[in-house]
Amino acid sequence: MSSPHTHAAHCRPGCAACCIAPSISSPIPGMPDGKPAGVPCVQLDEQRRCKIFGQPDRPAVCGQLQASWEMCGPQDDGGQFALRFLTRLELLTRPA
Repeated sequence: MSSPHTHAAHCRPGCAACCIAPSISSPIPGMPDGKPAGVPCVQLDEQRRCKIFGQPDRPAVCGQLQASWEMCGPQDDGGQFALRFLTRLELLTRPA
C-alpha cells in the first residue's frame, strides 16, 4: 500500500502558493526579468488562477512543478501549508 505522501494532487482553488513562494528566473509576460521569491506572479487573476496556464509563454518551470500531497498538505488550510513548504524549499535551495 502506498503512502498518501507520494500521490499526485490537484491544484486547489485559491492556493497559488507555487505562483508566490518560489523565485522564477525566466521571463514571464509582464515580468521580463522573472520574479523574486515571495512576490505573487502578475499572471495570477482575482481567483488566484494562472492567466497563462497551458500557453507557450508560461515559464517551463511552472509546467514542471507538479502538485503533491507532500508539497500541498491538507486541503482545508487555504494553501498555507504549501506556501510554508515552498518558501522553506526556496530558502534551502537558494544560491549562496
